[in-house]
Amino acid sequence: MDRTIQPDIRQLDSLTLQSPQRFVLPNGVSLTVINAGSQDVTRVDILFEGGRWRQQQKFQGLFTSRMLREGSASFTSKEISEQLDYYGAWLELSASTRHDYVTFYSLNKYFDKVLNVIESIVKEPLFPARELEIVKDTNIQQFLVNLQRVDYLSQRELFKVLYGENHPCGMVAQEEDYRAINIDVLRAYYEKFYNSRGCAIFISGKIDDNMLDQIKSSFGTSVFGAESTFSPMPTYSIEPAPEKRFFIERPETQQSAIKMGLHVMDRKHPDFLKFKVLATLFGGYFGSRLMNNIREDKGYTYGISAGIVKYPDSNLLLISTEADSNYVEPLIGEVYNEIDRLHTEMVGDAELQVVKNYMMGEISRSYESAFSLSDLWIFNYTYDESDDYYARTLSAIQSTTPEDIQRLAQQFLCKEQLKEVIAGKK
Repeated sequence: MDRTIQPDIRQLDSLTLQSPQRFVLPNGVSLTVINAGSQDVTRVDILFEGGRWRQQQKFQGLFTSRMLREGSASFTSKEISEQLDYYGAWLELSASTRHDYVTFYSLNKYFDKVLNVIESIVKEPLFPARELEIVKDTNIQQFLVNLQRVDYLSQRELFKVLYGENHPCGMVAQEEDYRAINIDVLRAYYEKFYNSRGCAIFISGKIDDNMLDQIKSSFGTSVFGAESTFSPMPTYSIEPAPEKRFFIERPETQQSAIKMGLHVMDRKHPDFLKFKVLATLFGGYFGSRLMNNIREDKGYTYGISAGIVKYPDSNLLLISTEADSNYVEPLIGEVYNEIDRLHTEMVGDAELQVVKNYMMGEISRSYESAFSLSDLWIFNYTYDESDDYYARTLSAIQSTTPEDIQRLAQQFLCKEQLKEVIAGKK
């Protein structure tokens, strides 16, 4: 290889993903296997139906998930930490809108040891009172710190404005919501959702048959968890506030946080994948319209972004930045100027091709490892997408025209519906 000669630039013409192997274990748990690793490391994601959409009380799912590591019938909190540390494992516990996740990374030679710990915390957690109080106090302190941050204040206010306080996305947490969490609340959530009926497992990395047998033995042979009725996804009404601008005064800050957002089309809309191209061109990468104008040309901010935020019942276009309080008004004015440009001026072919190349490059980078492949298939599972979703995404990027960009901007980038939230000094 002559490294003095630049390699040829090639377009990504087609997309072939490694298809996962899918099984249904004897107890009904679905198992997805992505055997694509080159190192002796494996990741396992255990998903349970639940999440913010189905919980009966604020933070119920989040705290149930976080408390799994705080003690089980077989291990104390200290023993869980020591075991995972000794075997070089990493554990992540999280809750999303529709699922709760138990994710762990393990060296293959210690997989059985780590899996033994994970099985215990999933199947027999104790939710000890002392540890719960410590976790609550830690989260309350972080919450109080966040209340001093203008980006946090503006973000939660924007979602309240766009959805209303009766919607899971618009519910504004208060300190008393943390304090209302107790063992009974967590146990009720756990017994409803942590069971084999609503469980799906994804395993990725360098996998052998023995590891699959261990997964089947731990989570796939017998029915586990309390018997509970299926909990369908509830529906919530979206009630945006009628006002356009909202201000949260923080006179002690020099930087103001600016959040702007509006509802856009559903993921099932035939033009949704092309709309992602528009969002990227508008503010989704470092060379976007918003960055070039507001950062590079005007110097109002160090960075500004716009992107699509997905939820089970809706999608948002969210614009986010921080700037000196003196630049808030001209900055917002330039956002609207860029929207006007997209409405009235056709995007040049060269600029659009740069955006397409960026997006196709990001797609390629997303498939570089077994773990990133697992992320993609988990996304498909949690959002009920078909296996050809990523091929369709590539096709939509390649086929998007300047006419598509202008048409979608005129149809969905509505300035009148764009809500503005500013947190900072007047």
